[in-house]
Amino acid sequence: MSAVASGRERAASQPPDGAGDTESSDARGPLGARFAGRGRRAGLVAAGAAVAVTLALPPMLTASQLSVYILLALSAMVTVGLSLLMGYAGQVSIGQASFYAIGAYAAGLLSVHGTPPLLALAAAPLIAALFAAAIGGPLLRLRGHHLAFATIALQLILISLLGEADWAGGSVGLQGIPRLSAGGTEFGEDIHYAYLAWAAVAVTVLVARNVVTSRAGRGLRALATSETAASASGVPVARYKLAVFTLAAAFAGLAGGIYAFFIGYINPGSFPVLLSIQFLVMAVVGGLGTIWGALLGATAITLIVQFLNDLGSRPGMPASAPSILNYAVYAALLVLVVLFLPRGIVPALREAWQRRVAGRASS
Repeated sequence: MSAVASGRERAASQPPDGAGDTESSDARGPLGARFAGRGRRAGLVAAGAAVAVTLALPPMLTASQLSVYILLALSAMVTVGLSLLMGYAGQVSIGQASFYAIGAYAAGLLSVHGTPPLLALAAAPLIAALFAAAIGGPLLRLRGHHLAFATIALQLILISLLGEADWAGGSVGLQGIPRLSAGGTEFGEDIHYAYLAWAAVAVTVLVARNVVTSRAGRGLRALATSETAASASGVPVARYKLAVFTLAAAFAGLAGGIYAFFIGYINPGSFPVLLSIQFLVMAVVGGLGTIWGALLGATAITLIVQFLNDLGSRPGMPASAPSILNYAVYAALLVLVVLFLPRGIVPALREAWQRRVAGRASS
């Protein structure tokens, strides 16, 4: 955990996704402003290309590929929140799937008991956020590996309680979750959920972007660098940490709500600890404290996991092969990233781009 935390601290010392370029361009002079302008233009071009590809892909995918595409979007939502939580508030969570599960069960239970599906989906992030706000006060008093272990314990307790709760379907799970519908239109095809999931990703990215570029975002960057210095500068450390913790839970709850309607059936086994570890690896590999890093990390890890699952399920492979391969790859990726890309892929790519632009300008 200390290696991950140190990587987070290094990442936090830089403004995420170019958030600080506007403020600091004057101090860097005309050359620095030109670099910042080129970086922003490149970012806009990349964002436009990503949106175009995202919208164009669903009709071209097979049924199985479309399912992976939807799960990728749901993972991206959770990872954006976790990247903010670890990259800014400095809180290491290995139990983020808890809020994913709370959102799924909230949406599923409400819809099964007669609540309109769209309203049930809207309630999912709110219920997850309320739960996070209720437990966040005492939980966030812990630090480092103590907090990490507490978040794992939280998930294990939640899974155990859901497995024993008859009102939640117990170990059998919650069945009969209806398809999502809005205004008399039912989301009956997977492609509908693909566009819904990626629209939700756009919302989470927009919210996260607005947060990190706001005045509160500057306080969060100070908090990530040093809690003591931030507190001495007047940043309400405890309140900001709880706010980011709650926001990350809301993102996960929204993803869980969409997951419940997409699958139509959930049980405690749908939210293992391995899923939380997967979200953690996505955030670290992509780059903590960066929105693009969360999206890139979610994409890379989802595709790798899908490949490993296909490999582990081939004839002649033991039943435990997919899990073993996943844990091994997660461990290897964390080691490699911490050793060679301690700030993650996106910050490393950004630095390489800045060096390239600087080299061209000086030649």
